[in-house]
Amino acid sequence: MKVSARAERVAPFYALEFGARAAALEGAGRDVVRLSIGEPDVGAPPAVLAAMREVMDGRPLPYTNPLGLPALRSAIAGFYAARHGVTVDPSRIIVTSGASAALLLVIAATTDPGDEVVLADPSYPCNRQMIESLGGRVASAPTTAATRYQLDAAAAERAWTGRTAAVMVATPSNPTGTSVAPAELDAICALARERGAWRIVDEIYLDLADHGADGEPPRSVLARDDEAIVVNSFSKYFGMTGWRLGWCVVPERLVPAVERLAMNWFICASAPAQQAALAAFTPESLATCEERRVELLARRAIVLTGLERIGLSVPVPPDGAFYVYVDVSATGLGSWEFCERALDEHHVALTPGADFGVATADTHVRLSYAASREQLTEGLRRLGTFVAGLRGE
Repeated sequence: MKVSARAERVAPFYALEFGARAAALEGAGRDVVRLSIGEPDVGAPPAVLAAMREVMDGRPLPYTNPLGLPALRSAIAGFYAARHGVTVDPSRIIVTSGASAALLLVIAATTDPGDEVVLADPSYPCNRQMIESLGGRVASAPTTAATRYQLDAAAAERAWTGRTAAVMVATPSNPTGTSVAPAELDAICALARERGAWRIVDEIYLDLADHGADGEPPRSVLARDDEAIVVNSFSKYFGMTGWRLGWCVVPERLVPAVERLAMNWFICASAPAQQAALAAFTPESLATCEERRVELLARRAIVLTGLERIGLSVPVPPDGAFYVYVDVSATGLGSWEFCERALDEHHVALTPGADFGVATADTHVRLSYAASREQLTEGLRRLGTFVAGLRGE
């Protein structure tokens, strides 16, 4: 018997690997500050928790439609209208078992073996693994601080080949926390549209992005490209990571293909999670989520000030999500060794750049400021001691 070549090719998700190592240290009695995982420390809004307790009262919980509960799809459409000023037909919304399932479905529906997907380097590692597991190829577009570590139209065009089937953009991005400027996103979408390629836009962190000078939240790409494919999640803005619930918005002509894939691969997303998630869109829950977004701004300030004091460079300050992409090259250590020593010697868990691509793999680490203010302050204190010791070496 053998393990499939597909499984053997999949690289580890190093953020989870360092998380497991942190858990092992905690199991041995060490106090570890976890700044490696992109997981809000607050959990679901109280109204969602109450709704879940109510639905888990022993009632039957049958499968839902493979595309999701009609009421939840309508609620998501209402959120787009109220928050983003975009009219989305609920029939185009597919509720999924987390954003990961949404990404897998849209990649499978748009990419054949040998097709290429243009992707920024650095970017979320699981996207690459999904594309390649389905037989596609990743056309990496190296980015720099000058482009905010984000894909732009010029980089997308350089990576373009005759096999390009899609461009995938994440704004704001994991691992950098940076957004693509609206005009640049327009240019990327226009390039792909003119060449007959899909536009897949990861908006998982969009509602955690900074508001404009006018106080208005950033708009979904659907406001400028109605045919774009959008992936989103209840995990980040709504704090529902372990609930494994997400969604995608696809063009009408793609719905039947995604539905066939969804019914065969997943049957449906969790029925009780879907029912409880309806409470995520109440005024009470949305107000809670906004309070938490503002709290993240305060945590970001703590981290940026602390890193500057330590002498660790943040070439591009984030404007969304809850990540800081830190250049550690001045310490004389590669990112992997930096993360290993920070964890082993000072019990601070970070994620090395190797998780996110090649361009910054050895020079940058990702720090998540989704932890509490107290944890962030203590983690920065420990990192300060670590970096000062490296200078002594």
